[in-house]
Amino acid sequence: MKLTLVRHTSLQVPQGVCYGHSDIDVAVSFAQEAATTKEKVEHLTLDAVFSSPLQRCVKLAHALGLENITHDDRLKELHFGDWEMQAWDDLPREYFDEWAQNYAHMSPPNGETFGELQARGIAFIDEMLNQYHKGHVLVVTHGGMIRAMVAHVLNMQLKGLFRIDIDYGSLTQLDFSNQVPKVTYVNR
Repeated sequence: MKLTLVRHTSLQVPQGVCYGHSDIDVAVSFAQEAATTKEKVEHLTLDAVFSSPLQRCVKLAHALGLENITHDDRLKELHFGDWEMQAWDDLPREYFDEWAQNYAHMSPPNGETFGELQARGIAFIDEMLNQYHKGHVLVVTHGGMIRAMVAHVLNMQLKGLFRIDIDYGSLTQLDFSNQVPKVTYVNR
């Protein structure tokens, strides 16, 4: 199975604000960004299309001209809990610093860990492997989820997640065709 992951386009949110599960709208540049992303996916033959239910992903999936889109909560971004829609600079420094050193296993207050986010992603991958073993599935999702899935395929510790840049509107492809899965490309 091939799994092509598309990150949503840029957002209408002030820089320096923490968001994850918050349902942020797309930026005013959406039409242009979506057209560029659409050119990247037009040639793909797909067996299924899935999207995070958050509007930034749903809007892109529709703008790409994709049909029969299934929304899946497991594809949402990290839940930052009490930190949602707060300025990063306003977060309690001591707790934030501790979280930043251990985000794989520590959650923001009333949020989730990156380990929990990755577990959601792995459950999704496993289900896709069962349903579309020899197929091609496209997923419109978020940077954190894409990083977590890439880390899973590479058997990489979550501590290194942010060493992977995932651009807005970019494609990342994972290939599960062989015994050992691989990352075909990132940020196409």
